[in-house]
Amino acid sequence: MHRAPQPRLEEVADRIYAYIQPDGGWCLNNAGFLVGPTAVTLIDTAATEMRARLLRSAIASVTALAPRTLINTHHHGDHTYGNCVFAHEAVIIGHDDCPAEMADQDLLLTHLWPHVEWGDIEIVPPTVTFPDRLRLYVGELRVELIHVGPAHTTNDVVVWVPEHRLLFTGDVVFNGGTPFVLMGSVAGSLAALRRLRELGARTIVPGHGPVGGPELYDVTESYLTWVQEVAKHGIAAGLSPLQVANEADLGYFGDWLDPERIVGNLHRAYAEEQGTPPGGPLDNLAIMLEMVTYNDGKLPTCLA
Repeated sequence: MHRAPQPRLEEVADRIYAYIQPDGGWCLNNAGFLVGPTAVTLIDTAATEMRARLLRSAIASVTALAPRTLINTHHHGDHTYGNCVFAHEAVIIGHDDCPAEMADQDLLLTHLWPHVEWGDIEIVPPTVTFPDRLRLYVGELRVELIHVGPAHTTNDVVVWVPEHRLLFTGDVVFNGGTPFVLMGSVAGSLAALRRLRELGARTIVPGHGPVGGPELYDVTESYLTWVQEVAKHGIAAGLSPLQVANEADLGYFGDWLDPERIVGNLHRAYAEEQGTPPGGPLDNLAIMLEMVTYNDGKLPTCLA
């Protein structure tokens, strides 16, 4: 079986690192960490036990300090399954809705991709939560946690380091991968992008894909706006999201990873056009099966 390239560390500011897991497709998320004077603050973990332990080794390659704080940007398993590797020594922080969403999703990813070597993982939710904003200090460095959902999910949190104009976006932003808002909101994602622009970040660590800059907002916004327009035309024509997805010309977006997400995104856009509130419940399992249908009957590729 094809294997993904090895993860890499990228120092994005003084003693602040992005942990990049190529190719950035399903379950190959980014994490990050800040090295303080007495401890490490970690942003997200990884999907499997092995990948979480590789992340721990990457931290140890630049500091002997232990992770004492772990921030979850949202509840999805690729960003949280590895919590269990760090939970014995780190306080886990997330949005108020994150623990319940983690419990509800449970080990869903392990059932979607049973071929993956998940290892000995367990669900360990945040024990410190907040509704809107939370300020942390890593030594004297101010770090702002800001809830911007519903966007990718209902409980998206970004990590803003104003002194370095550095932003960890979680999955509100992808780079080179198709955005995915089935469990969040198309309109909410566009609103979140407008809020993020106002921060004035110079360096952006997306949830998946290479580190970039504010240009990542532009392409994400362009895609989501296109999804809204395609959904409006589909509703007017009396077509289902899957029918519209099969007929849609992805154009520039066709070069991105995981194009099958168009099906889930259209379902969310249809629901919002028809009055469902942002983040409102949909039949996610049935929609995921439609994504498989769109993908010629094959499960989306997961190289975790």
